[in-house]
Amino acid sequence: MQDTSSPEKSEVAAILTRGSAPGRKLWLQRLLLAAVLLAAGAAALFWWQRETPATTPQYKTQPVQRGDLKVIITATGNLAPVNQVQVGSELSGIIKSVEADYNDRVRVGQVLARLDTSKLEAQVLQSRASLEAARAKVLQTKATVEETTRNLERLQSVLEMSQGKAVSKHDLGAARAALDRASADQASAEATVNQTEAALKAIETDLARAVIHSPINGVVLSRSVEPGQTVAASLQAPVLFSLAEDLAKMELHVDVDEADVGQVKAEQTATFTVDAYPERSFPARISQVRYGSKTVGGVVTYETLLEVDNADLSLRPGMTATANIVVKEVTNALLVPNAALRFVPPVKTNDNSSKAQGGASVLSRLFPRPRHDAPARKEANEKGVKKAQRVWVIREGSLTQIPVTTGATDGAFTEITESDLQPGQELVVDNVNPKP
Repeated sequence: MQDTSSPEKSEVAAILTRGSAPGRKLWLQRLLLAAVLLAAGAAALFWWQRETPATTPQYKTQPVQRGDLKVIITATGNLAPVNQVQVGSELSGIIKSVEADYNDRVRVGQVLARLDTSKLEAQVLQSRASLEAARAKVLQTKATVEETTRNLERLQSVLEMSQGKAVSKHDLGAARAALDRASADQASAEATVNQTEAALKAIETDLARAVIHSPINGVVLSRSVEPGQTVAASLQAPVLFSLAEDLAKMELHVDVDEADVGQVKAEQTATFTVDAYPERSFPARISQVRYGSKTVGGVVTYETLLEVDNADLSLRPGMTATANIVVKEVTNALLVPNAALRFVPPVKTNDNSSKAQGGASVLSRLFPRPRHDAPARKEANEKGVKKAQRVWVIREGSLTQIPVTTGATDGAFTEITESDLQPGQELVVDNVNPKP
């Protein structure tokens, strides 16, 4: 059987072949053009890299200067009165009246509060009655002593007159015993009088202490009682008032870190600020650096006291203050910026090896690696000591190091004690990468 469709298929194939030939040719042309452009771009980039001269490094500098330097230590703390007294009550009872309030100025002996004394007054009356009874008992025993004394004298007289025949030894001994008992009763009665007098004085003292007096001249800082309130003084005297003797003279208690306490000494000057007056600086003077330590959050600190003049009464107890303590002052010193002492020159790269590795150089430009001067910085930090260091200057277009001996620093500038540096000389403080 003959295939009748083969002529038709041949026609279709021919038509498709004629239609696809121009499209394939156009696709090949575009591919060839893209390859040529890519090769040209790669060649241009390679030759640009080879012919581009190495850029000259640029550095940021700051001058050496001469001036004054202050080494300051910062510490925080709170203000407190020089002498603060807490007034309490030794007695338990009900507050009858309160006669002082907050911010009142009080004098020594002024009444601050009164306790209800009804019970104490009754005890005083009872003790006085007991004292009177004891004194009457003494009078009674004295009369008994006198009576037994006369009886003994009468027996002794009869015994002498009868030459020992009218009075027996038993009667004489009984009379002497009666006199001894009467004398003992008198002594006991007198002791009871003393005991009763002491009890009366104790109760009268408690009655006097029921009135709370001010022990100092000062200002009432706090009051913690109200009329009608019950005061219980069983184990500890409750605090009723807090008094400050003189708010014109105050103390600032700050905590100095253990790393700085070796530089802090008495009589050093300081300034401090408080949040209530952020634009004002208050002067102070260190009066004491205590040896006892405190550990808060793993940090060891030492309490330091500063004397503060508060004549205008602008400062108040409890305010939080930030103090700047001047531990050292240097005048007319040669100063260099601390950034110059920290500067370490970058490590130079090998240009020949970069040129030899053309492909790697292209990749390095497209994907730059981090600087490899960290080992040099680490080595410089390990070799450097606190006093002997070095700085860098630019001479004839290249870096030159100059050894220096450092002294005090305030965090921004450092004193130079020995060096060939001169004021105004520019020191390298940082490396500035030029823009392409």
